[in-house]
Amino acid sequence: MKQTIFEIRSNEALTDSVYKMILVGNTSDITNCGQFVNIQLDGMFLRRPISVCDYDNETLTLVYKVVGKGTEAMASMVAGTKLDILTGLGNGYDLTLAGEKPVLLGGGVGVPPMYNLAKRLREQGKEVKVILGFNTANEIFYEDEFNALGCDVTVTTVDGSYGVKGFVTTVLENMDYTYFYTCGPEPMLKAVHKTSVTSGQMSFEERMGCGFGACMGCSCKTLTGYKRICKEGPVMKKEEILWEA
Repeated sequence: MKQTIFEIRSNEALTDSVYKMILVGNTSDITNCGQFVNIQLDGMFLRRPISVCDYDNETLTLVYKVVGKGTEAMASMVAGTKLDILTGLGNGYDLTLAGEKPVLLGGGVGVPPMYNLAKRLREQGKEVKVILGFNTANEIFYEDEFNALGCDVTVTTVDGSYGVKGFVTTVLENMDYTYFYTCGPEPMLKAVHKTSVTSGQMSFEERMGCGFGACMGCSCKTLTGYKRICKEGPVMKKEEILWEA
């Protein structure tokens, strides 16, 4: 974990409520796709955890949805604004288990961490399939970006206004794949857990307190005991997950 000052290069709307922020700074502590950062915002006690969408040696890309005062404040920030950010948080995905034909499933704001994962898997020569799930057509983002990586992309919408009508599992249940990676709301993760026919990894979205394992506020029960989403997670393997009734 590293505390670093980043400077905003750009901050633009992708949809009515989803924004893409590119920052410049020291990214050396970000070592794996699926990790997250924790952002300090003026006048707010708790930092805001945001998944890493993409990164390189000097830039960090965050794609976030406006859901409260913190992300609302972020949406109004302009280029040149400096932010205090904790980087290198969470465990990230294990790419060594992917096999030759992994499938990546992202639902809503669970889509961003899938992007860097897809990029890394494509660099390894994997045949990457991507299923992106949204409620309706005007919420869709990053379809073109995944296509540009050479992924086989399918978009689903609950109302059928674009792509396949239904959920990510509607497509998954008829797909041939060697392993799955997913991130999204808990009902979606439960459905993927039930529908999938291979092993896989799931990234959980939880309301975090400290973001680095001290407060235990994001703990969840697994087959091997309680784990902290922010520390031992946010990524967990399918086989260790215990769903609460």
